Amino acid sequence: MSETVEPIKTLPLVFDEPRGRKKPPRHLADLDEAGRKALLEEMGLPGFRAKQLSTHYFGRLVDDPAEMTDLPAGQRDDLVAALLPDLMTPLRTLEADKGTTRKTLWKLFDGALVESVLMRYPDRATVCVSSQAGCGMACPFCATGMGGLQRNMSTAEIVEQVVAGARSMARGEVPGGPGRVSNVVFMGMGEPLANYKAVIGAVRRLVDPSPSGLGMSARGITVSTVGLVPRINQLTEEGIPVTLALSLHAPDDELRNELVPINTRFSVAETVEAAWNYARVTKRRVSIEYAMMRGINDQAHRADLLGDVLSSYGDWGWVHVNLIPLNPVEGSKWTASDPADEREFVRRLEAKGIPTTVRDTRGREIDGACGQLAAKE
Repeated sequence: MSETVEPIKTLPLVFDEPRGRKKPPRHLADLDEAGRKALLEEMGLPGFRAKQLSTHYFGRLVDDPAEMTDLPAGQRDDLVAALLPDLMTPLRTLEADKGTTRKTLWKLFDGALVESVLMRYPDRATVCVSSQAGCGMACPFCATGMGGLQRNMSTAEIVEQVVAGARSMARGEVPGGPGRVSNVVFMGMGEPLANYKAVIGAVRRLVDPSPSGLGMSARGITVSTVGLVPRINQLTEEGIPVTLALSLHAPDDELRNELVPINTRFSVAETVEAAWNYARVTKRRVSIEYAMMRGINDQAHRADLLGDVLSSYGDWGWVHVNLIPLNPVEGSKWTASDPADEREFVRRLEAKGIPTTVRDTRGREIDGACGQLAAKE
């Protein structure tokens, strides 16, 4: 007897932000060094001050203009207004894991809400950033996707989430003493590659040496995507060796069309091929993200199929599977896999030579884990 499965409800895919939204104020993090200097000169201010402002923002992580004592008092307000406008206001911060996981709800200049999560581990500190207010990719098991897309974020709004995390770490506000942010994952709200220009701008600011940027290693940055193939191909040619994470969630088109609607545009084969090509060109191992959903995508035959799909490109260490126990979303019929099914899934992938890990989910109880960011006031 076959059980009746209710159809999965999906929203339409949205690639472009709604028209007519005002742009956030321009900030030094939106511009490279030459652009910052030119902007000041355009406003009748001395261009060389741009480097001092950049040093305060990226190097010293200062957010109070009164501490910028090397700027002349008479010009300080104009300089700060020109290159360091307020971009976002923290509305609240929730903590979990004894304070080492902190989720911040931000209000942007136009009232849009986004969330970022700072996670401190013994050996690293990671900021999970949002790249859009909402998301247009309409994955039915994700709280963000169910809210639809409000707008793209600017480069500086993305960078500010990391700088805010870096400030908290430097000031010793996170248990464990003062430290620094070592990793950034573009796994917050939004589809990063649907806001390609701003996301690449943000990546460049993160890796630019101080004081142009934060001076991070590109290897510590992960850009996640549900599989916008043309953009993956563009990222491949960008020359910045970030880690690519592909949210696959199903190894077959029939199921992935329902779970990840972008699959109706780019099939599993096309998407995995683009990821493989990214690994081939950049020599960076790709991470395949796979949220384990009970009775939906966690069957043994799907583990075998996923292993076959990935191993068909050879076993030169190009890929690694990151299984994510599904995090609960209020009112959702989706639930996490049975631990025994999860173990069998891992066993079958490893039997096919695919390195596999199960993600340690942080922040679940503050709705700060994967798929839970809904940015409600």
